[in-house]
Amino acid sequence: MKTKVFNSVLICFSLILLVSCSEPKKEPVWHEVYTKQGLKVVETDNTNILVHLRYSTSENFLGKDVYGNLEEAYLQPEALSKLYKASELLSKTHPELKLLIWDAARPRRIQQVLWDKVDIPLPERSQYVANPESGSIHNYGCAIDLTLADSSGNPLDMGTDYDDFSETAHIDNEVELISKGVLTDRQVQNRAILRSAMTEAGFIPIRSEWWHFDAFSRDETKSRFKIVE
Repeated sequence: MKTKVFNSVLICFSLILLVSCSEPKKEPVWHEVYTKQGLKVVETDNTNILVHLRYSTSENFLGKDVYGNLEEAYLQPEALSKLYKASELLSKTHPELKLLIWDAARPRRIQQVLWDKVDIPLPERSQYVANPESGSIHNYGCAIDLTLADSSGNPLDMGTDYDDFSETAHIDNEVELISKGVLTDRQVQNRAILRSAMTEAGFIPIRSEWWHFDAFSRDETKSRFKIVE
């Protein structure tokens, strides 16, 4: 009798374990993750803003989707206001162009994935991917990666793609790169149009990535906002 009871319990336990292991892992409810810390979604209706999150696709240096069901971009409200201002400025100077967002707020859990997987030696790694221990400004919802697109949504030629970890993506040596034939005048002009709209709206560019802009300095960001885990 005891053997039968034991076998029945064992079978039940095995079935429970089998069902629990076969259940798909639930993806984060991103809207809740972001909005509970005050972030807001980037509105694209009736604006010249487009969103194509590259980490929700395989079009990134990892070659795989790390965001899952995330399709919308989120920012802190003040950063979002600056983005809308940049959108208005671009509409006045270049009404034929749009802002195309590749990344915005990014949880630290995803930052850890990027840090662990990027194929860059440790001494240079933080130049391109922030150490998750200290956090990226993306992790606070105060940074954005974006480019320009034409009226059909096609990205303009900026000389490199997103996640290019070479000096060709730097913004502090563009004249030299033109002289060497690495970049063209048109590519640098396109970058300048993007930088002009973003900086006039209050964003801060970084030297190593033409597509990256911070809404605030690192010190201000860390003192005013909570990191998104």
